[in-house]
Amino acid sequence: MRRIHRFYWFSLLGLSGLWLLINAPSLSTLQGFFPWRNLLIQYSGVLGMGVMSLAMLLAVRPVRLEPWLGGLDKMYRLHKWLGIAGLVLSVGHWLLSEAPKWLVRAGLLERPQRGPGPQLDGLEAWLHGLRKPAEGLGEWAFYAAVLLMVLALVRRFPYQRFFQTHRLIAVAYLVLVFHAVVLMRFDYWGTPLGWLMGALMAGGSVAAVWVLLRRVGAQRQVAGEVQSVVRHDRLQVVEVTIALKGRWAGHDAGQFAFVTLHADEGPHPYTITSAWQDDGQITFIIKALGDYTATLAERVQVGDVVRIEGPYGRFNFEGRQRRQIWVGAGIGITPFIARMKALAQQADGREIDLFHTTAVYDPHAIGLLERDAREAGVGLHVLWDERDGLLNAQRIAQAVPQWRDADVWFCGPAGFGQALEQGLQALGLPAERLHRELFQMR
Repeated sequence: MRRIHRFYWFSLLGLSGLWLLINAPSLSTLQGFFPWRNLLIQYSGVLGMGVMSLAMLLAVRPVRLEPWLGGLDKMYRLHKWLGIAGLVLSVGHWLLSEAPKWLVRAGLLERPQRGPGPQLDGLEAWLHGLRKPAEGLGEWAFYAAVLLMVLALVRRFPYQRFFQTHRLIAVAYLVLVFHAVVLMRFDYWGTPLGWLMGALMAGGSVAAVWVLLRRVGAQRQVAGEVQSVVRHDRLQVVEVTIALKGRWAGHDAGQFAFVTLHADEGPHPYTITSAWQDDGQITFIIKALGDYTATLAERVQVGDVVRIEGPYGRFNFEGRQRRQIWVGAGIGITPFIARMKALAQQADGREIDLFHTTAVYDPHAIGLLERDAREAGVGLHVLWDERDGLLNAQRIAQAVPQWRDADVWFCGPAGFGQALEQGLQALGLPAERLHRELFQMR
């Protein structure tokens, strides 16, 4: 989390710093409302296009950035933050442009008299001639982008519709690039700010075209066929094993993949539950958490042709500490199942305690978990909410006296993860020893 926080603020402050470096000498000479308004329009436009370009670059799932940003789950969280920042800045940019016009029409503000404009030639004159279409198209692209970004943030908006509509932001982005190139102050282009903005918008434009061509992750996709389907009705989960029909480079325990079980629904991210044994098989345990996943037990059939893209993620159980504490809440147990299966094949010499909290107690599922823990040499602590109450940092510290020397790995509901992280930090566990999966892709 700290890595993406740093990247987020470095992006905003870095762009702001470059803009201020260019404009600082003229700030003391500005007088009146409209000169300041024009300057802030430029600032909000530069900052808004900068963060939207970064968000667009992250949309193509650049796996080379995973080690730097902590995995694709963290990158998607950063993508979301940058998108929200772009939304807020775009609304501010639009208000700075339109609100003074409303005030002038209402008689509350007087428009300044304009003198003759400067004589322009060459590229600057050509760009100036495109101002009107850039302003008009940019306004409509702004409306479309705002609508699409708001829909992406509404959890009740169905995932299927989100998947279908979210890529249209790439179209709005390309129009906004045209708007920005034409309307950004021409003298900016000869400065480090202009060079950076040009690079960001060029990269973002390539990414937008990649999104529209549906080429995101294409080189990491492989076809497969459903080999078995096991239902755990009491837990409302379905276990799907897939026989891969193409080259799969393998995966580490804790990674996830985008799985397209039905073309009309599109890809969903699921944690891989099986350890890779180079046998061409991969397993996912999927919980009924939404309209689509609630139907999987009935819809998925042996023999179905599916598509898998991945693997992604850095929830890889690597750390300097010899002792580890795992917390898998509900369906968050899946990466730990994969890791236990891997440890059963090859131990890593660590001492591990696994806490599994569940609202529903299924003796058969718990028996399978106990078997995996026994074969992996992992100490298992099962907490049934109805019987044992809720897990917190104090209970972990009491159960594992050596907790101060451990790395903690958590996968489960976001609120629970935040509370546990805060509790362990309050007890004195260093933040860098806490590893949390951010498994929300929108």
